[in-house]
Amino acid sequence: MTAEACSPEVRELLLSRIKDVQDYPKPGVVFKDITPLLADPKAFAALTDALVELAGRYGATKIVGLEARGFILAAPVAVRAGIGFIPVRKAGKLPGATLAQSYELEYGTAEIEVHAEDLSAGDKVMVIDDVLATGGTAEASLDLIRRAGAEVAGVAVLMELSFLPGRAKLVPALDGAPLDALILV
Repeated sequence: MTAEACSPEVRELLLSRIKDVQDYPKPGVVFKDITPLLADPKAFAALTDALVELAGRYGATKIVGLEARGFILAAPVAVRAGIGFIPVRKAGKLPGATLAQSYELEYGTAEIEVHAEDLSAGDKVMVIDDVLATGGTAEASLDLIRRAGAEVAGVAVLMELSFLPGRAKLVPALDGAPLDALILV
């Protein structure tokens, strides 16, 4: 597993477009705002290219994007890689038959869902999200992928918050699949 999975030049470009917002969403938190990165076509293209390269390395046949910013990052990767995109949503947001997975939050639980028919045996699924923090949502998505009969190809995130336990939490759930972060903060 690598900590930072892109060239120093790409990493610097991406970092230069991520804005720190002090005391958001609550006092003491420094929020990493990626909207300036998304607004810059050169930076967004570099991010997409780096994730497409990882999708190829993983041998992914499908891309899962985690709600909500993971959708923004994952959809162009799937298009550029020529493979399917599957949204993993908060419970109650998808019509039809779904698979659901609960996971623990700091105070309580949450649930995510995927359309049951979108994943099947033989699929090698890459999970994409913007930030790896505590790892709860990513871990739940891995459980969903496997319950659908698909294989986890790997997990890739734009940023990993190294001061939080996300990587340590995901290692057992990855079961040997790679976890790559383009930026380690």
